[in-house]
Amino acid sequence: MGHYRRHHFHRNRLSRHLHPPPLFHYSLCDRCQLWYPSQQSSVTISGNGDIPALVDANAASRWVANNIKPYYPQTRIKLIAVGNEILFTGNKEWISRLVPCMKSLHQALVRAGIKDVQVSTPHTLGILHNSVHPSAARIRPGYDRVIFAPMLQFLRQTKSPLMVNPYPYFSYSPSMENYILFRPNRGVHDTNTNITYTNMFVAMMDAVYSAIKAMGYGDLDIVVAESGWPSHGDPNQPMCTVENAVSYNKNMIKVVTSGNGTPLMPKRRFQTYVFALFDENLKPGSTAERNWGLFRPDFSPVYDVGIVRNGQSNIPTPPLPIKSKKWCVPKADASDRALQANIDYVCSQGMDCRPIQAGGACFNPNNVRSHASYLMNSYYQSHGRNDFNCDFSQTAVLTTSDPSHGTCKYN
Repeated sequence: MGHYRRHHFHRNRLSRHLHPPPLFHYSLCDRCQLWYPSQQSSVTISGNGDIPALVDANAASRWVANNIKPYYPQTRIKLIAVGNEILFTGNKEWISRLVPCMKSLHQALVRAGIKDVQVSTPHTLGILHNSVHPSAARIRPGYDRVIFAPMLQFLRQTKSPLMVNPYPYFSYSPSMENYILFRPNRGVHDTNTNITYTNMFVAMMDAVYSAIKAMGYGDLDIVVAESGWPSHGDPNQPMCTVENAVSYNKNMIKVVTSGNGTPLMPKRRFQTYVFALFDENLKPGSTAERNWGLFRPDFSPVYDVGIVRNGQSNIPTPPLPIKSKKWCVPKADASDRALQANIDYVCSQGMDCRPIQAGGACFNPNNVRSHASYLMNSYYQSHGRNDFNCDFSQTAVLTTSDPSHGTCKYN
């Protein structure tokens, strides 16, 4: 296994009592990437919406004090990933504040005496321009000098990696199936280098390398922050099968752990996080969106790509205590300004905000506190009902008293 098979763990889709360590005991996973800070984290992600606030030195120090210091050094936290695919969001404020936020968090770590935790941010391969031939790929104009030049300089100075999310799955077509799934095929020829690529994943990695090398940063380590394949899908998603998921993930793992590297990056290994460790059984959208995991929420394997020790298929599941119903509501001293920010955040995350609009079941009473209460609870209930989902920058509290009123029914 080595030190290169790692996995995403989206706690918001599972019970808060389902933790990775029992699974790690029975598998060869050595690290996981969490989307919320935790004692079990190797990579901690700060949310996209946190970026503007964390540019402030005091806010960054508080974040480190709350999310890193309590677990460090007893937990081997290796890296903070600032947001995810920020450039893809198109949010100008987040994009402009991304590099300053990364610098601010790094400086906060140093002030806290933590010098071995890296800071980076994951990118979609949409950052690339002209990537048909890997050797010709470049960072998109407009992002190259304004965003990537200072970012790559920061990564080099802090010895942090560039993080990318290569997903051949999203380029799937029947004619490209064998090329994408590491099966025998004629390959795709790069006329500039005379290299023939026989799988898309390696071509994507070399495209990223070519793009940053052209900017003078070919020495940076590249981390695969996400890549994977769904095992089940809807009838119109015939590519989503267990067979294809095994083929893609197993062969990708071979590439990143072999030490052979890629044509343009020979003899390299790549720290890689398979998306995902668990199926996300509560995630909205197509069937495929809920079935990227190597394991089900009850810890039973969906399929094995060589990570289960001694071929074990029965992995013990921790007992689940009975949980009383809870609701997430604003603290008594939370300001309207903070609560309005919570409303804006929840609505920006794709939650249904229609109930608080005029004519909606929760429009009355028509005030910020009432509207925020409904939306904060909706967010909490739909993101796994974990205590950490009811924080909202310390403006929220859990209650066992149902806050429903009149026509407004809380989940």
